[in-house]
Parts: sequence; structure tokens; C-alpha cells
Amino acid sequence: MEGGETFPVLGNGSQGDYKVMQTFHKSFGQVQSRLDQNRKLINEINQNQASRIPGRLNRNVRLIGELNSNIRRVVDVYVELCLSFTGSMEASPEAGAASQGKPGHKRVRA
Repeated sequence: MEGGETFPVLGNGSQGDYKVMQTFHKSFGQVQSRLDQNRKLINEINQNQASRIPGRLNRNVRLIGELNSNIRRVVDVYVELCLSFTGSMEASPEAGAASQGKPGHKRVRA
């Protein structure tokens, strides 16, 4: 891992737990990066709108498209993260044992 990050131990401290934490860390880094980009885009869009200069207003069309794309990508990262977490929980021996024999337990499918 970059910078020698350590993660708290979850479950039985298995390699799978470490990979889940690595995935969370990477995903949240990607999300934060997109949100930072979005903040800059929104600031520029607001400045362009306030200026009322035709060229800047036309540029807003592209900026809004980029903002929309970034938002879509954030949603995609969260979906991937959710699926990854769900898959790791279903593959976990503790999760399998914990769900055995519990009446009314429903399995969540992706």
C-alpha cells in the first residue's frame, strides 16, 4: 500500500479483510478526487454564470457535462464498492456460519 497505511483488523484478520479495507481506501480516494474536481467545476460555472459573458456561458455547457460525468463516476464507484463488500461478506466463513439456521434470513443479491 502507498505510504505504508495500516488498516484495523476486521473479522479474523484474514487477507480478505485486508483486501476489503484496501478496496475501501482506494474507492474513497477516487470519490474524494472526483468531489474535489466537482467543487472546482461548480465554482467556475458560478463565476461564468455571474459574468454573463457569452463565451463563458457557452463554456458552461461543457463544464456541466463534465460535472455530470463526474457524478456518474462517483455513483459507479459506490456501486462497485457495495458489490465488492457484499461479495466479500458472502465469501466470508463467518458470514456463512452466521447466516446458517437463522429463520427469516434473506440473502441480498447484486
